[in-house]
Amino acid sequence: MKSEPRLSRLKAVIFDMDGLVLDTESTYFAAWQQAAAKMAFRLGDDFCLSLSGFDYGNVIERVAAECGGHFDRDQFDRLSGICWREHVATKGIAVKKGFSAMLRIVLDKQLLFCLATNSLNHNALECLRYAGLDNTFPLVVSRDSVAKGKPAPDIFYRAASLLNVPISSCLVVEDSRAGILAAKQAGARIAFIPSVLPAAFDCVETADFTFTDLGQLAEFVRLNVFDPV
Repeated sequence: MKSEPRLSRLKAVIFDMDGLVLDTESTYFAAWQQAAAKMAFRLGDDFCLSLSGFDYGNVIERVAAECGGHFDRDQFDRLSGICWREHVATKGIAVKKGFSAMLRIVLDKQLLFCLATNSLNHNALECLRYAGLDNTFPLVVSRDSVAKGKPAPDIFYRAASLLNVPISSCLVVEDSRAGILAAKQAGARIAFIPSVLPAAFDCVETADFTFTDLGQLAEFVRLNVFDPV
């Protein structure tokens, strides 16, 4: 774990959603694979993992390229939505390990916080509802809030602006390469918690800190952020 003695000048924590706060990515992958199968295509596990962190527009582009020229994007979009809602309606969405501990520490330290996600706003709110986290985040910055999604830095600039803090005083917590690249371009501090192991070497090298889960990050923040600044 790369670190310094403390997180100096920390004012806010910006959380990613998919794969970081919520285990949504496994539900998306299952829905995309089921929808593709209904259309007589196959999406492999490794291919689905390669889509981690991208906004849905990019996902559709990559799935269409993978499946070939006769791929019907509208049909895939409709079927994947049906498959996803059937899945989460019965199984819900799991909250990732350590989130409750991290949230307690953020509140105890009087840090500002928000969610910054490549999902569209209505999808993000729906996911939070299925996970039982309605109204947990005072601010949700979504893909439809900005011109470009991650790996562009727009979402993090927007989040810092709405929180009214410098981006350099924000800790971005991410699990994907797209998010890490976006946070690096924005100039934020970066905590990497990989949702896929082994962790990507370039993400570990780019991030300021790497942790196994949000609980480990919570303990680090507890020990290294002393007073609101």
